[in-house]
Amino acid sequence: MVGVRTAAGRVLVPPSEHDPETGEDVTGEFVEVGPGGTVTTWSWVPNPAKEHPFDRPFAWALVRPDGADTALLHALDMGVFDTGAKPPKTLKTGMRVRPKYRAERTGTIGDIECFLPEVTMINAQASLEFRLKGGQALGRFLDGIAEGRIIGQRCPVCDKVIVPMKGFCTRDGVPTTEEVELPDTGTVTTFAVNNIPDPRAPEVPFVSGYVLLDGAGLTMLTLIAGVPADQVRMGMRVKAAWRPREEWDRSMANIKWFEPIDEPDVPFEEIKDFM
Repeated sequence: MVGVRTAAGRVLVPPSEHDPETGEDVTGEFVEVGPGGTVTTWSWVPNPAKEHPFDRPFAWALVRPDGADTALLHALDMGVFDTGAKPPKTLKTGMRVRPKYRAERTGTIGDIECFLPEVTMINAQASLEFRLKGGQALGRFLDGIAEGRIIGQRCPVCDKVIVPMKGFCTRDGVPTTEEVELPDTGTVTTFAVNNIPDPRAPEVPFVSGYVLLDGAGLTMLTLIAGVPADQVRMGMRVKAAWRPREEWDRSMANIKWFEPIDEPDVPFEEIKDFM
């Protein structure tokens, strides 16, 4: 987009031959502006007519391109599809917008299909990958998992065993150093049935839940499988399902999930403090 500079130094968009304030001829110096701009005022169209550029609600807006001193009138698409809808709260004077150009252009103002909120202008997919390194306590815990052992640390104040170990007691705030190896059996305290696919889960729906390992003082979040989702219950006894030894590495993926074992359920009174 370009504007034209007036004798007074103002940049007019769209360009014109005369300064609307003084009537004088413009300088003929064209100035590139935008592409981003700012909405100076707007009017919402909840029920578009057939002559309008969209068949869904949109706004007419005066947009002042960056570097310009005047604004141009154009359609602003807010991504609303329900006819009759009220203007979204994000539509306001001062919002930042950018033009959406048509694939085929003819050299007219229609080459700009509309303006879009600047925050929605994502032109390409992108991803960031992070490799996080566990601290000393978590690293020690993963060392144990790599050996097929579940290791916790005992708090010297409350005597509870914390697993996964954190290096301190979350209740008393004191350092923990005494290691305790726990069995891979435990009790389901709370759980949730999930209907969104997860690559770690065997099927949908699947269950994620908190398991209180035997001898532990804190619950551990894990998958629960080996039983239909509607049969998982609080107090159910479970055991870790380890992957084949040759697939082990230094991660919690060594345990696929916890699955039921043939033991009586634990009474609610015994696990109520871990809900």
